[in-house]
Amino acid sequence: MATYYLEPSRTFSEFLLIPNLTTKACTPANVTLKTPLVKFKKGEEPAISLNIPFSSAVMQAVSDDGMAIALARCGGISFIFGSQSIEAEAEMVRKVKSYKAGFVVSRSNLTPNHTLSDVLALKEETGHSTVAITEDGTANGKLLGIVTGRDYRKSRDPLDRPISAFMTPFDKLIYGKSGVTLSEANNLIWDHKLNCLPIVDENQCLETLVFRKDYDEHKENPMELLDANKSYIVGAGINTKDYMERVPALVEAGVDILVIDSSDGYSEWQRETVQYVKQNFDVKIGAGNVVDREGFLYLVESGADFVKVGIGGGSICITREQKGIGRGQASSIIEVVAARDEYYKETGIYIPICSDGGIVHDYHVTLALAMGADFVMLGRYFARFDESPTRKLKVGNNFVKEYWGEGSNRARNWQRYDTGGKSKLVFEEGVDSYVPYAGSLQENLDKTLSKIKSTMCNCGSVTLDELKQNARIALVSATSLVEGGAHDVILKESSLSEES
Repeated sequence: MATYYLEPSRTFSEFLLIPNLTTKACTPANVTLKTPLVKFKKGEEPAISLNIPFSSAVMQAVSDDGMAIALARCGGISFIFGSQSIEAEAEMVRKVKSYKAGFVVSRSNLTPNHTLSDVLALKEETGHSTVAITEDGTANGKLLGIVTGRDYRKSRDPLDRPISAFMTPFDKLIYGKSGVTLSEANNLIWDHKLNCLPIVDENQCLETLVFRKDYDEHKENPMELLDANKSYIVGAGINTKDYMERVPALVEAGVDILVIDSSDGYSEWQRETVQYVKQNFDVKIGAGNVVDREGFLYLVESGADFVKVGIGGGSICITREQKGIGRGQASSIIEVVAARDEYYKETGIYIPICSDGGIVHDYHVTLALAMGADFVMLGRYFARFDESPTRKLKVGNNFVKEYWGEGSNRARNWQRYDTGGKSKLVFEEGVDSYVPYAGSLQENLDKTLSKIKSTMCNCGSVTLDELKQNARIALVSATSLVEGGAHDVILKESSLSEES
């Protein structure tokens, strides 16, 4: 006989938070949104934490290297989409890891015998205006000089002019010696008014470069999500088909964390994938998606560092419509969190939960966190911004951005849904659509974070742990939902009334 869940499948819109006492300490300035990304033992710190509880979805229309850089700058993380070639995904990871760092391994290198034409071609290819000139043209060869845009004039210098004729030679360079700390390197940059400081060993071989702009950017973005080398932290999506080829390439590119991208994570394929990664690489991996206790525990026992919760709740997902599979996101979170808390009590190991899907309004994020999720994964939310990789179009009188699901024919991500059958997408579980264009990521994210912090203060909490412990959550009726919005008035237009 089938098992029946007679309690209705609930969504976030069916719940409201009840205020707690707001103490004088409960101000938005005192709220911290730091949250664990990967599992950890009681009394220890997680290997990776987020500064804000946001991740961008593993989707072609959302998470490329541009989004990863922008979101890491704000304190969150992107999982670069895996429905592309292994080489293309690995290159996106490399771009994020090299975009900003304390000590940067030089990726633009030439020899003194190269010409101005080679410098311009390399700049066009990499976007780097600083080129290290080494004896053999490698990143760690003997440093002979540096070329920047101040060393030549495209309009006057002949393209065949050798680099040796216009580079700044080593004896004119200010440089740091091997072993110098980042603080000492930045002091040299400021003392000598430099844009770039090369670090060399006792044989004059180039080790790394330190850039002034990295210091400036960090001061402007204090919530940046950085690794020990001051590079942005980035995740990447994988599937359960080509993981033995994809994972090594992503690890070599420097990825910080992986996640298996699947509409249904309660499978032996996911267990095999997680175990392969754990046995062969020193890299964290999340798994999912699941909607109940059994699925959660299966992935935890497989070795997952976090578990993603949600099936069919995404705005472009039609899995429930096509297959009758899924569950309301609030009900899923409530059951999985209870299983997580019980597992933590028994083992002393805390497993972070990612709430993926079902977010329509900003307050739904706060509800997901209050219900026990550690962070949320959003697709539609981030697809609306300048930093997403899709086209901005004008449809009628409004600007929109394209947005499609990984289960749509446009994405052709059959690996996400395949269960051992044909290597193609037999039917769609996602749609191709538009979302209203919303502008820059940081401006919109700041507004959302302000709402979350304000609500947390109303709930008497200044940390996410306090919110989980102290939140009081009420089930609401359909009538009270109507009552909660503006009603019985004629509204004036307001730029502040827009909901995400």
